[in-house]
This record gives sequence, C-alpha cells and structure tokens, in this order.
Amino acid sequence: MLKISNVKVPIQTKEEDYPKIVSSHLNIRAKELKNVKLLKRSIDARKNDVHYISSFIFEHTNEENLLKKNRSLSIYKPFKLTIPFGIQEKTIVVGSGPAGLFCAWLLAKSGSPVILLERGKQVEERIKDVEAFFTNGKLNIHSNIQFGEGGAGTFSDGKLTTGIKDPKVTTVLETFVKYGAPRDILYEAMPHIGTDYLRQVVKNMREDLIAMGVEVRFEALVTDILMEQDCAKGVEINHQEKLYAKHIVLAIGHSARDTFEMLYQRAVPMASKPFAVGLRIEHLQQEVNAVQYKKASRYLKAAPYKLAYHATNGRGVYTFCMCPGGEVVAASSEEGLLVTNGMSEYARAKPNANAAVLVSVDQKDFGSEHPLAGMYYQRELEKKAFELGGGHYQAPISLLKDYMENATSIAFGHITASYRPNVKFANLNALFSDEINQAMKEGLLAFGKKLSFFQDDQAVLTGVESRSSSPVRFVRDEKCMSPILNLYPCGEGAGQAGGIVSAAVDGLKVALAILQ
Repeated sequence: MLKISNVKVPIQTKEEDYPKIVSSHLNIRAKELKNVKLLKRSIDARKNDVHYISSFIFEHTNEENLLKKNRSLSIYKPFKLTIPFGIQEKTIVVGSGPAGLFCAWLLAKSGSPVILLERGKQVEERIKDVEAFFTNGKLNIHSNIQFGEGGAGTFSDGKLTTGIKDPKVTTVLETFVKYGAPRDILYEAMPHIGTDYLRQVVKNMREDLIAMGVEVRFEALVTDILMEQDCAKGVEINHQEKLYAKHIVLAIGHSARDTFEMLYQRAVPMASKPFAVGLRIEHLQQEVNAVQYKKASRYLKAAPYKLAYHATNGRGVYTFCMCPGGEVVAASSEEGLLVTNGMSEYARAKPNANAAVLVSVDQKDFGSEHPLAGMYYQRELEKKAFELGGGHYQAPISLLKDYMENATSIAFGHITASYRPNVKFANLNALFSDEINQAMKEGLLAFGKKLSFFQDDQAVLTGVESRSSSPVRFVRDEKCMSPILNLYPCGEGAGQAGGIVSAAVDGLKVALAILQ
C-alpha cells in the first residue's frame, strides 16, 4: 500500500472523487488504483481559496515501479497494536477517564483480571447530576463535570488533537470508532467527538469491558493505599472495604484533590508542576467562521482557532480547549469553589464560540515549593471566583472592554454568556495578580491583531479557568512505576498526559508495562 501527501482537494469534493484526484495528481489512469482512502486532511484557509490539504492511501497494480517514478509517494504500513499474553495477577485501575478505561481495556484484551474503580457514577446517572447542577446549582461533589464515568473529557468538546507522535494514537482513535465515535476522527487533522457522542462511547466501552470480565464498580472512592513497607498491596474504598491486587494503577484525573492529599500523606513521591490559569472568552461563532473560513464557511463546520503570545513579563499566554459552537460550563467539584470549562456537541451548532485564554503560572505564583502548592493556588482562585460571583455557583463575568479598563460591566452587548446556572457582572481583574492581568491583556491585544473578532469589545469573559492540567506530577520510572512498588501513576492526573488522547495512550503504555 502506498501513501501520497500534500494533495490539494476542493472542499466540496465527495468520497467517490478520490480516485480521480489521486490519479490526476500522479498523472496515471484512475482504474490503476484500488482501495483509495482518505488518510488525513486539514483545512488551508490562509487565502481566499479555502481547500483541504489531504493525504491518501491506495493500492496500485505495480507499486514498486510507481514508487520509483514519484518522489511524493511512500510505503504505508498501518500500525497494529500487539497485545501481549495476560498475567494471572489482578490489577486494580482507579479512575474511569480515558487513561483508566484504556488501561483496563488493554489488560482485559490480554486476558488479565481487572477491577475498575470509579468514585463517581455511571454516565447515565452522571448526566442527571450535571444537568441538576446546571439548572439549580445543586453540586454533587462525587458526580459532576470532573468526576464520573469517562472523566472530565465526557463533558467537553471531546477534542482529540494531540502533540504526541506515539503510534498508539491510531489504536485509541480506532477504538473510539469501534465504540460509536464518528469515523471522521480517523482522518480529520483536528478531530473531535463531541460530548453527545462521547457519552455513548463511554457507555459502550464499559459494557464491553464487563463482557470481557472486568469488574466495574461505581461510587467507589479510594480513600487509602494499602502498603507494606514501600510496596502497594491494595486500596481502601469509601473508608470501609479493602481490596488487594498485585498492581495498582492511579488514573485519578487532574481534579482528584482529596486523593492527591491522601497520596501525599502516604509519602507517594510527587512534585508541583507549572500549569496555566485564566478566563473563558465567548464570541459569536458566525464571526469566527467569517474570519477563519471566509466565503467557504457555508460549506464547512464551525471554525476553530488557536493562538499564542509571549508577554513582555515573560509569561506565556495562549488559547486552550477552544469549543466551536459550544458553551461555557460549570465545572466545580468542591463546595464553595467555582471553576469553568468548555463543552460542545458533535454538531457544534450553538451560537457562541468559546475558548480559555490562559497565562502560565509556576512556583513563584504558588508561593511555596510544597508538592501540593499548585493545587492550593487553584483553590484560592476558585474561592475568589465563587465569592466574586456572589455565591450559589454564579460565575463572575465581564465584557472584554471593561476587563481591559479594570471596570465592572453593567449589561451584555450582542453576545450573551452561555454559562449556567447563572452569572454576575464583576471586575475580573480581582481574580489575578497584576502580573497575570498584564500578561492576559497583552495577549488579548495581540490576538486581536491576528483575528479581528478578538477586537470585539462586547466579547464575554467568564472566570475562572484553573484546571488546564494537573497541578501535580508523580514520580515514575521507565516502567511507569512509582518508587512505591507496584503503584502506577497514570494519565493526566499523574502529570503524564494532557488531553483525552494522550491520557488514553498513557493508559495503554501503563498496561503494557504491567504485562511485560
């Protein structure tokens, strides 16, 4: 099988036209090609001629000869994950986010016994708790945007972009499709599932895990690690039940603060790590589409964007988790603390676009070298946001113009905040230090020079975005094991991943380490 890259393809092209496009590019007859498939595509919108840049794979009657004649071709070998033979010893996987799910999945595929523990509820019940919080501000601290089957990504845009080059990314994407994700995630350069599809994918994956013999338990909060000397032997659940296993995988997510504290007390080696904090910004999606895709916007889905800036005070400023046609959501997981996130369905059809605008923070902001100092800093920001919003999980908001002028807004313009359960106008400068506000404002001005909708004074800012990544990194060796023997910190909560796909890949990596 051969691969051809960097092929210009009109945006209205249909699948049945692919053989003609490839053959024309190679200057050969279309009938010489077999099984022409789209491998990857991205949108080139730099000029008015908006088009796809695509890669295709195909078979040819004389591939060796064709390869010699065309330097644009290469041999394509699809990646297939080799699953080792299973082990007899039991593994406990703590957490059912992408890291935990894929770790349990691979272990189960190998024939190894697995117990999967989740502090929250199964996704069907979790949806009800999240909607209750959005509607009336009734927070369930164990079943919310952060906790429950599927992890924090279940209530997000379901973004599958990643910077890692690990071939196991292919396994992750193919597995998502197997469990119900749209097939286009296999070839889009910026793939996403959407929260609506992801909820069903998670459910389907759980049902298959159970069918493979995995014991899946919900509302099972791990309250202690059972150890003998420097070796993990099992876990305590809900301060009552004890379970024992040879291997313990900690795929706890970036918001499991009570678990972080327990692990610190248990002297599990960890350190604070830099991350980023900021605000959610909302624009009208149609304005984003017009700037990004121009006249071609009527043929394409809602447009994304990604921006970065280096502030004069040395801070990095960047957009994160951009959600086209989505909404800003209440992502609190602790009482009296307020945090936001972004969420979109697969169609990305809602009127607003939103993204986090983040500023890098580190130990000098935390004020301490304590391993949990970043976590405590997050809590301080979220407490400020809660109070600034007037309590009851109302989010503090501001128009862009007023934030830039250190003022409090009094009314919406042509953009209305999407956050639920409620919002309150406030001076968002009160959330951050002068240095962070300076960097944020510089970044927003710089973004406006690149994308004109960032110059819209009536864009809505919502605070606070504080959980861009884990505030903690757990120590582990080349075999993914902690200095505490048989304990495997895994995924985003361990500081080893950032996003759905990289967390899932890390779950596979840990499972392979256990099996080998």
